Amino acid sequence: MTTLHNLGFPRIGDQRQLKLITEKYWRGEIDQDKLEVTAKALRQNHWKIQSQLDYQAVGDFSFYDQVLDTSFLLGNIPARFKQNADLDTYFAVARGKSAQENCCGTVHAGEMTKWFDTNYHYIVPELDSQTEFKLNSHVLIQQIKEAQTLGHQVKPVIIGPVTYLYLAKVKDSVLKLDFLESLLAVYSELLIELKDHKIEWVQIDEPILVTELDSDWQQALSKSYYRLQNHGVKILLASYFGRLENNLQLACDLPVNGLHLDAINAHQEIIKLIDWLPQHKIISLGIIDGRNIWKTDLTKTLDWLEPIAKRLKQRLWLAPSCSLLHVPVDLNLEPESEIKPWLAFSVQKIAELELIKTALDQGRNAVKTELLENQQAILSRQNSNKVHQAAVQARLKQVTPAMSERQSTYPKRAEKQRQAFNLPLYPTTTIGSFPQTTEIRQTRRKYKQDQLSENAYQQAMQKEIQNAVTFQENLELDVLVHGEAERNDMVEYFSEYLQGYGVSQFGWVQSYGSRCVKPPIIFGDISRPQAMTVEWIKYAQSLSNKPMKGMLTGPVTLLNWSFLRDDQPASETCLQLALAIRDEVLDLEQAGIQIIQIDEAALREGLPLRKSEWQNYLDWAVYCFKVSANGVRDETQIHTHMCYSEFNDIIDSIAAMDADVITIETSRSDMELLDVFNDFDYPNEIGPGVYDIHSPNIPTTQQMVELMQKAAQRIPPERLWVNPDCGLKTRQWAEVEEAIKNMVKASQQLRLELGL
Repeated sequence: MTTLHNLGFPRIGDQRQLKLITEKYWRGEIDQDKLEVTAKALRQNHWKIQSQLDYQAVGDFSFYDQVLDTSFLLGNIPARFKQNADLDTYFAVARGKSAQENCCGTVHAGEMTKWFDTNYHYIVPELDSQTEFKLNSHVLIQQIKEAQTLGHQVKPVIIGPVTYLYLAKVKDSVLKLDFLESLLAVYSELLIELKDHKIEWVQIDEPILVTELDSDWQQALSKSYYRLQNHGVKILLASYFGRLENNLQLACDLPVNGLHLDAINAHQEIIKLIDWLPQHKIISLGIIDGRNIWKTDLTKTLDWLEPIAKRLKQRLWLAPSCSLLHVPVDLNLEPESEIKPWLAFSVQKIAELELIKTALDQGRNAVKTELLENQQAILSRQNSNKVHQAAVQARLKQVTPAMSERQSTYPKRAEKQRQAFNLPLYPTTTIGSFPQTTEIRQTRRKYKQDQLSENAYQQAMQKEIQNAVTFQENLELDVLVHGEAERNDMVEYFSEYLQGYGVSQFGWVQSYGSRCVKPPIIFGDISRPQAMTVEWIKYAQSLSNKPMKGMLTGPVTLLNWSFLRDDQPASETCLQLALAIRDEVLDLEQAGIQIIQIDEAALREGLPLRKSEWQNYLDWAVYCFKVSANGVRDETQIHTHMCYSEFNDIIDSIAAMDADVITIETSRSDMELLDVFNDFDYPNEIGPGVYDIHSPNIPTTQQMVELMQKAAQRIPPERLWVNPDCGLKTRQWAEVEEAIKNMVKASQQLRLELGL
């Protein structure tokens, strides 16, 4: 009989129950007991959904982030926080502490960055010469007992020691691998404790196996699993998100009891794995795509899987390719649509896994009806006339390299733009969005549900735009934005206007903490039938004599923050998106908007996990951005914005984008991300974020001044902008007002210091 398991299930709930209850706790509206009641109910419901699996994952639930959970499991709490490993300290590390919450002043949150090449953010572990590890397993053990009490066969899921160190950030002169020995002692202690709680298998995730590792990190993996063997618990070592390539032999040789391979992304390595892995070890194949939302072609999967199942017999385990954290919870909540039969969310992916097991164990006739229905859905998608558009394909053939170039070089453009805008040194702006109040969300909801007329909705949004413009003028910002009250999400908003996109109603996935997004679905060729933002931006500009930024999401971010079609290269889809955004850019310019921001928040996260493949991606990604941006006149200033990104290794490509101004997130790293500019002469203007909008902390004027002074050591003041590090939609108006006031004062103080 084939064994089924799962690497992890979404924790947010099918209607974001965890988000809603956690934010109530943060606001002080409920106590911890009520928070725990909802969390327990979610865990138990998720186990029930997966009840047909042979093993239930425990440890995949988190109140904020699984990497932060691992830090607390290992007792690695940054010294600036009290060392109590309680829930409030946990949330403080994730979100920071304001001066009002902390008697000794503001405490900044842990740095946040993307989990491999996904849109999920994790809290970066911190290491320094004072770091010590101490097992703190009570949360994990409590959840294990909870599942065992319900009769589940439990498989704890933990992040491996080498991946944990690999993802960590050192704060002084120590080396990451210096901590391996002490870390392994804690992992050994944990395995012994798991054995005492009757655990047979533990899943240890080492996704760094799909990256290019040097010999030190390869040796660290060998050392770790030779040390962790023979503790009485069987280890299933899990890799995902890609191919193992040069690490495949290493993984096969590790003294573990089983190995999980992402059979979606590493399909060509399956036979090698079977041939190379010792015959006493389990082989787990991730046969259901845990990163995308398309139905599995069950017949095609069975065609290649059946011979493998006959060969491996009891050694074969089946699972999704990775944790289902990255896909929505339940398709059953969605209304009927043409594309719904083509989709599978987490609940449906578990059902697909069960169907495959039945077909393998009992024969295809046992699921004949289900296989026929699945094949009909697959063919319906392949043959749909909404997927392939001749006009879009014809336009792609007309794209030329000249369309990706500006008329003049940056120095010539910059001079014309200085004359056009007459901005002061250290000009101030924001990234685009302002707080999305309950009233704004309710207005949008009523409009979508036809409870509000087009005219009434337009008037309501214009009122919000007017409030945002007045707010900015009162605070004396130099370049204004319209506030984006009409936008639900920076990707979803545009997807609703573009042909070839579909949107869900309940397709939420976790981005970080309580922040959830609904990635739209690219199912066909992309085109822009009509303008998407022009009228809103024109109205905002009519309210002020100051320059108003047009706000767009760039093609690479639209691509990387959507669920992608899997029937053509991503580069082709991206170029289709670039042409659609180019049309909008030119319409904005024609409407008199002279500053246009094209956000590429997700440029870096699209990088392949293997560096040898980076340049190909960067070449077409940068080209697509330039096609979207570079049809404008010299006098039109193009901005772009990027989220948490280590720029050092792709700075050449960022410079090649040739945006007049780039804004980036640097406040959490204390401007360390700007170290790259010590050695690289970045030619254009840059706004290093001075205000961490993901934290409730409100920085002082002096803190912002000091951050900009650090920036000015690397970049000439005449090319520096002052701005928050991201959009402000998730914040409250009161804290935004205080923070922006401080930011404007910081800019004014910097000018005074230069005698201006």
